[in-house]
Amino acid sequence: MAASNSIIHGLLKSKVPFYRALNRTTLPGVCVQRSTDLQSVRASTSATDPRFSEKYCLDLVRSRDYDGFVSSLLLPEDARRSSLALRAFNVELAQVKDSVSQKTLGLMRMQFWKTAIEEIYSDDPPSQPIGTELWRAVRKHNLTKRWLLRIITDREKDLDDRAYRNLQELETYSENTQSSLIYLLLECLGVKDVHADHAASHIGKAQGITTCLRATPYHSSRRKVYLPMDVCMLHGASQEDFIRNSREQNVRDVVYDIASQAHVHLQHARSFSKRVPAAACPAFLQTVVLEDYLQRVRRAHFDVFHPSLQARNPLLPLQLYLRSWKKTY
Repeated sequence: MAASNSIIHGLLKSKVPFYRALNRTTLPGVCVQRSTDLQSVRASTSATDPRFSEKYCLDLVRSRDYDGFVSSLLLPEDARRSSLALRAFNVELAQVKDSVSQKTLGLMRMQFWKTAIEEIYSDDPPSQPIGTELWRAVRKHNLTKRWLLRIITDREKDLDDRAYRNLQELETYSENTQSSLIYLLLECLGVKDVHADHAASHIGKAQGITTCLRATPYHSSRRKVYLPMDVCMLHGASQEDFIRNSREQNVRDVVYDIASQAHVHLQHARSFSKRVPAAACPAFLQTVVLEDYLQRVRRAHFDVFHPSLQARNPLLPLQLYLRSWKKTY
């Protein structure tokens, strides 16, 4: 962790005005969960203070979505703060499922955000730090409301707490959540291009599929399995196999099939690279993170529970920086 922060510190000092935020201890973005109730209590008194709301979003993304945090810091300055607001919004919705004891409570949270989005577009944002930052981003970049609402709607459907019926259902969920977020990042960058949109669609699908794989050890520890049922049935792997952290070949075959589909989407996204404007590339930096995980799971022979997959690659910030400098994805 120290090595990772040292790399970013040196590379980003002149590029990012708040680079000092990277010096704090950080936690893995996929597996760590904490109560949003506590966040709300801490946030309520200063929600309308621009400095507080900005810092709140920055801290939330840094602790829960570290890869997205570093990617945001590498965006052009004009889009950086808005990117952190969008990622904080995404984190806030993503953690609802694990932070509520009853589906009804989760539905209430989602309704709050649906109402908040309507209020933001009516120029009357809620007194809540993420809402305040989203309002600022919407005003600055004229963000499309339907992408924000689509993220909420599909996160709400995900509260049913069941495995995906098939790989296509996981892809649809990924398109509606992760791809929607990338469309919004493109708007922050001022990019309106059909080829960039096509690439964003595939990158979002790859990210959703990869996130499902990365989170499997965490979910299994809570006796939850969300991997597509059709792929599990094809290889004769039961949910109990994953809960027991089985490393049998049929379990590895499930991981192989799912990881392969993420790789296919990544390749499709890159097939548009010569037609995608360079200005869009900063929104696609997550491809570095996806490629890193898919390579590591391959080296682990598709054992999703291998210890090497639980540690963050300390060179990833450097790889992100270099990809940003090359303006490629």
